[in-house]
Amino acid sequence: MKKNSKIKVQNSKLNFAGRTPRPRSAKRGGPNSELKKSVAFLWDESFLWGLMAYKTLKANGLPFELIRAEDVKKGRLKNYAMLFVPGGWAANKLKTLGSKGINEIKKFANNGGNYLGFCGGAGLATLDGIGLLDIKRKPTKERVPSFSGRIHLNINEHPVWKRFKIQDSRFTSKNSKLQTPNSKFVFHAWWPSQFLIEDSGLKILAAYGNALPDSFSSDLNVGDVEMNSNWTELEEIYGINLNPKRLKNEPAVIEGTFGKGKVILSLIHFDTPDDANGAVVLKNLWDYLGVAGRDVGEDTCQSVIASKAPQSHEIATGSSIPRNDTSPIHRFTNSPIINALESAVNDLISLGIRNFLWFWKNPMLLQWRRGVRGLEYCTLYVMVKELKEALSPQPSALSQKHSAPYELSAVSRRLHKIKGMLMPFTEKAKQLLILERHEIQNGHITYERCDNPEIQKLRTELFGDSKSHGGLFKNLIDETDKFLYALIKMQAI
Repeated sequence: MKKNSKIKVQNSKLNFAGRTPRPRSAKRGGPNSELKKSVAFLWDESFLWGLMAYKTLKANGLPFELIRAEDVKKGRLKNYAMLFVPGGWAANKLKTLGSKGINEIKKFANNGGNYLGFCGGAGLATLDGIGLLDIKRKPTKERVPSFSGRIHLNINEHPVWKRFKIQDSRFTSKNSKLQTPNSKFVFHAWWPSQFLIEDSGLKILAAYGNALPDSFSSDLNVGDVEMNSNWTELEEIYGINLNPKRLKNEPAVIEGTFGKGKVILSLIHFDTPDDANGAVVLKNLWDYLGVAGRDVGEDTCQSVIASKAPQSHEIATGSSIPRNDTSPIHRFTNSPIINALESAVNDLISLGIRNFLWFWKNPMLLQWRRGVRGLEYCTLYVMVKELKEALSPQPSALSQKHSAPYELSAVSRRLHKIKGMLMPFTEKAKQLLILERHEIQNGHITYERCDNPEIQKLRTELFGDSKSHGGLFKNLIDETDKFLYALIKMQAI
């Protein structure tokens, strides 16, 4: 690594001359911890889920380094103790890695590197992806494809559950401690897949228990349905499995090995904002997989990303975005172009709220009605907000005499490029949402099935024909994601 390696700007793109330099006095527990004791965090094709994990890990002082598939292909995993892959579409991650990246991950694990995957990152390691474990994913028709929210876990004794007080002696035996649905083991699942375990030698660290009443299956509140309706009738209407009881006793967190490396796959998002239980498990996972961070106890975890879902006035004004006038880069924080981007995504989200198409579940996730896409829109909203935050001055820079390490003209060019893609997308998206809202009133539609040719034309243009999205949306978030990644990496210098 060159001593004075810096991020350079070429052809309007932010590129790295070598790897991100580490500070001489890197502190234990931060993202700049010693590489060989740290975690490689695979950024590609994660988007919203990558940002969620990034914020949560950073808030808990857990060491990690952001890398891309290109770094994996170049053999840089050898510098790390663990590879962490957050959520996102596993198929898209697989495509980005290519055969070279896949082989490098296998070599890494075979030589003793540990692998941790959440949701899409878990799917990547199955036989449907890289094949680190002898596991498949259930076909969509056989699983509960649209569950989201809080759910109990039945826990098998393992170091990843330490720091939780086990009080129910009825479920204590010599070899295991299984928790009742009344235990404190409550976590979040966000539209998870389901495992088909081919290898009986794998350890099931946790299985699903009962869903909490505030969770959802598709756009149906679980508590409301169980009090006032019938899952069987609703499943006939929706044409999919909805009853969360179908998840009960299904494996949610599993462990196996590939070569000398440990592999833990979780369909639970322990990286969910405001999840104190999840924060404890994250610390335990880092400890168990050989990467120590600072102590995280229950009191510490209570403050993990202590924010709330955006309210209507915050959506309109952007008042939830931190501001600081002391840095030259502030010109972008409040520049017309940043304000235009923010206003466009605010208007899009506000339109959906006004038309009863969605509401905020937590600071980063919407709950939307069946018949429209929601994850894509909240992904775009969160990424634009994060882009603005990344262009805001960082507290650590306030004591420094030099200005923020951005090439301002290149930043401006990248922002204008994103604006040129975002504005037509949001305008067409608003047209689509209004048409879909009217169509919902007329009959049964899904995000991918509708007889209205105008709706289908707009859907194809905006999202392509793939469930994992394409079209204008994919081009837009790819461009935004590349820029955001560069800005975040620059902040680590």
